[in-house]
This record gives sequence, C-alpha cells and structure tokens, in this order.
Amino acid sequence: MSKSGLNYRLVIFFIAIIFGVGLSIPTLLQTEKGAKISLGLDLQGGLYMLLGVKTDEAIKSKIKSIASSVKFFTNDNDIIIDSLKIKNNSITLILLDQDEEKNLDEMINKIPGIVLKKDKLNYNLSLDELEKEATKQYAINQAVETIRNRLDQFGLAEPNVARQGKDKILVELPGIKTSEDEQRARELIAKPAHLQMMTVDELRNDRVYEMSNEEAAEYGDVILEDAKVTGRKHLLKEVPLLDGNMLTDAKVGFDQMNQAVINFSLNSEGAKIFGDFTGKNIGTHLAIVLDNRVYSAPVIRERIGGGSGQISGGFSVEEASDIAIALRSGALLAPVELLEKRSVGPSLGADSIKASTLALSLGFLIVVIFMVIYYGLAGVIANTALIANLFIVLSVMALFGATLTLPGMAGIVLTVGMAVDANVIINERMRELFRQGSSISNAIEKGYNNAMSAILDANITTLFAAIVLYAYGTGPIKGFAITISIGILASMLTAILGTHGIYQYFLPKIEKSKNLSLWFGIKGSGQ
Repeated sequence: MSKSGLNYRLVIFFIAIIFGVGLSIPTLLQTEKGAKISLGLDLQGGLYMLLGVKTDEAIKSKIKSIASSVKFFTNDNDIIIDSLKIKNNSITLILLDQDEEKNLDEMINKIPGIVLKKDKLNYNLSLDELEKEATKQYAINQAVETIRNRLDQFGLAEPNVARQGKDKILVELPGIKTSEDEQRARELIAKPAHLQMMTVDELRNDRVYEMSNEEAAEYGDVILEDAKVTGRKHLLKEVPLLDGNMLTDAKVGFDQMNQAVINFSLNSEGAKIFGDFTGKNIGTHLAIVLDNRVYSAPVIRERIGGGSGQISGGFSVEEASDIAIALRSGALLAPVELLEKRSVGPSLGADSIKASTLALSLGFLIVVIFMVIYYGLAGVIANTALIANLFIVLSVMALFGATLTLPGMAGIVLTVGMAVDANVIINERMRELFRQGSSISNAIEKGYNNAMSAILDANITTLFAAIVLYAYGTGPIKGFAITISIGILASMLTAILGTHGIYQYFLPKIEKSKNLSLWFGIKGSGQ
C-alpha cells in the first residue's frame, strides 16, 4: 500500500460527500429552490383510487376508426359506396362500382386483424379475436400512460399510476387535500377527451326531435346533445370525418369576446382530410364533438386549410385548461370507472414520519456508539462512511425526484445496518491478520482484499432482489426497492473505496503510533 497522504480514493470520497451534502440540503431544510424528495401518499396524505377500464368500448372505438379510414380512402379515390354503417361491432357498406372492387379489397386487406365477409358487393368488416384482445390490452396500457401524462401536466407531484390485475388501474395522488382539488383531479382522470369532427345529416336533421335512436341508426346516424343549449339535439353521421388521434396540439386561447376557447391543430393526414372535406362541402354543417357532446356545428363558408380549429363552449379558464390537457395527452380509448376511493389523512403521514425518524435515529445512534466502543478509531472511520452514505442516498433520491414512502423509510433504516456491515467484515479481517502477526500496512491491504468477495456477494445478491422487487412490485414496494438499491451502491462507494482511502491517508500515523487498541480496538502493538 502506498504511504502517500492524499490519494484518489480519498478524493473520490470527498467529492461524494460534497455531492451528497449539497443535494440533500433542499430536502433537509425544505428550501424553495433545488431538487427535493417528495413524500408519498402514506406520508403526506392524499387520494387513493382504483379504476376499472371498460375494454369493450375500445372495440367500438377501433371499429369507428377503421370506418373513418375506409370512408376517407373511398372519398379520396372517388370510389362510390353506399350505406356505410356500424352495427354490432362490425362495418357494413355497399360498393356501387364493381370496377373498384379490387382497389377496395386491397385497402381493407392491409388493415391488421380484419375479417372481411362479402356477398357480391355487400361488405362486412369485423375484428378477429386476436385483434380484439390486443385492442383491449392496448386500451388498458394506453389508459395508464394517458392518465399519468394528464396528472403530470396538471402539476401534481409524483402521482403513482400503475396497472393492477387484468383490467384495473391504481392511482395514488399525494398532496390532494381539498374536495375541490379531488373533484378536479377525478374529472381530469375520467374525461375521455374524445374529439371528433362529424358531418350533419342535412336531409334529416329537421326531424331529429321526432326520431328515435333506433331509427337514426337505420340511416347510419347518431343523435347527440348540444353542449351549450339544454335540450338541443343534432343528427350526425355516425362515422366521423376525423377523430382525436389526428390531434397534435391543444392550447387555451381567447376569442373576440375575451371568452376562453381551445385552439387545436391536426397532423398532416387530418389537415388533408379537413381541407378536402371543407372544400367539397361548402354550405353544409360540420359539427365539432367532444365526448359525444356537440360544441358547435358551423356552416362551412370556404375551404379551411392549415389543419387547425377552435372549440368554444362558454368555458372558464380552468375548464378550458383541463380540457386542453386532456386533449394533448390523448383520448382514452376505453372509458374508466371509479371502483374504489380512499382519502388518506395527513395525520397518518405525520405519525409515520415521526415513528420512522425515531427508528432511524435510534438505530443510527446505537450503531455509531457500538462501532466506536468495539473498533476504536476504525469505528469512527466506519461511522464517517455511514454518515456519508445517508447523505448520498438522500441526494440521489432528490436528484431523480424520487418519492419517499413509508416502506422507503424502512429501506433507509435497513441501509444503515447494511452500510456498516461491510466495514465490520473489513475490520474483522484486519484483526485476524494482526493476530497472525502481519504488519499494519499488510493487514489493511489484505483485510480489504480478503473481505471483498464476501461484501460483493452479499451486496450483489441483495441488489438483484431489489431489482426484482422494483420490476414486479407496486408503488410502496418500488419505493423500498429504490432506497435499498441506492443504499447498496452508496455503501460500496463509502465503505470500500472511502474508508480504504482514509486508512491510506492516515497510514503513516498508524504505523508510527503502533497503537492497535486505539486504532482498531484490539490489544497489542503493530509491527
């Protein structure tokens, strides 16, 4: 071992301490600036919800989307069809030009998962069983991502959104304390945000109040309520012109009357469909529909290019903002329903924090005292590494914006014991060598070498277990796995690299004093 004072191990250790202390300050002092650890639902209170996903509705949405694609293809290629309808999760249509049969068949066959049945020029399209199951699974996964994106944009700190079971979603919202915030969050989560542009049935719209839903379906129409005028109805073609999957952006704006509106933009495909339709249908009505409610049905005065539009509905700024968030994050392919709701009070969090802090403090104090009494100055060095380890764990969690849960605090308490365990193994290996008559420098060097395999085996196997817990666990279990993982990696840095560097720095003084009782808590003198 080199007898030089300053060494690379010590430099890395000091850098780690500075990093740990610096990034832990915002969390420990709760400053306004700087990255901080967020408290989980069980520590600061909030809202717990279990949602169910109505996956059968995803099949209907998929069928409508396919019908829209068929309608656009036939219009764009001047293929004449009639009686395009959706019934019992299947699409029916009649091809009026037999010469276009090959082109239409080629287009339909390119759609994955489609079952095509034909009776001469009568077409029936449906999804096969594999595609139906895939659509349901995609709807659940998409709902998880969509809800998470909405809550992130809503500004909630560290919401936990995870799939649970076959078709359920767990949502945990820390920090939700008022009924107003709870209601707003619930509405944002459950809002389908399904934007559609639908054509008005100009021939039959005047009879909409006399018509039943069944009669409307016979004409391939659907009756929808007006969003602003109570009791007003619109008769629209069931197959939409385009839908929200062509949306690229949605922002809050203000009209000439200074009323909040939602300005939206479409992708290139949507812009082309929108422009072509408005150019060919001047003088007709085009309805803007959001979640099956008609917000406006203006007359088309001219071709509208650029792929942009506006939704007005007497919104407040807050309502318009929430709708824009929902539109930007994407529509839910399948509606969600609230199965279970629990409000967790902050008093539980205060009690949990108090109990966990007490356990951490007592555990830390007992370990520190034992190490000093049993190992002397070697125990002080181990305690220095232990303190550095705690700061590093806090700083890494703060840096990545991790959420601290009650199991996570238990993980930190466990980390205290694990962090000092490596130094116990190293110190015992050095003591064995001292008893065998080894020199101080040789005992320190071989002590680390001999202890390395045991330390690595223990830490790596625990790290693998933590990875498995994170991969397959839910929110609180993930928090425990994260803190344990960070603690293991930090302890290997502080206990192996850091303390080795400290011994290397003080080696000349240790060899000069030869006081093994003072430095290592063992009777006798070193060579």
